[in-house]
Amino acid sequence: MTGTVVSADGQLAFTTAVSANDRITAQGTFTIRYGIRFLGKPHLSIIPGLVALEYGEFLTGEEAWEFLVRRSNLHPRAEVFGLRSDGRDDMALVRTLDLALAPAVFACLQPAEETTFVLAALICPDGQCADLPARLRDALPVFADSDAWQATRI
Repeated sequence: MTGTVVSADGQLAFTTAVSANDRITAQGTFTIRYGIRFLGKPHLSIIPGLVALEYGEFLTGEEAWEFLVRRSNLHPRAEVFGLRSDGRDDMALVRTLDLALAPAVFACLQPAEETTFVLAALICPDGQCADLPARLRDALPVFADSDAWQATRI
């Protein structure tokens, strides 16, 4: 997805339209990733790569994500393997994750995806949000412009 990461007061937002007042942090093509937060440690999350159910079934991709957000309460011993938000590979049991919190959202700058930004908001003028993934729109507060986003930060 092409866009711009802008900053204000130490927080970052992804925008589809840059305004004159924006402090640009990065521009280009991004991969958006979502992390499930840890219970008691909401600043840490795990970006699922593989979910292993206790009976030998393995889930990846969208199937793994749907399992985590819709049916994981049926399998508290399921294991989630992935990349933690601090950059370390990790494994977590489903019961150690806080699925009631909104997922953490990361914008990874392509092509190498070595630069990752933790997003706090989504800024898109009316009509442009419809082109963005529904999960992104649901996971972040959406603002029509940077001024509206910064007004909430005061």
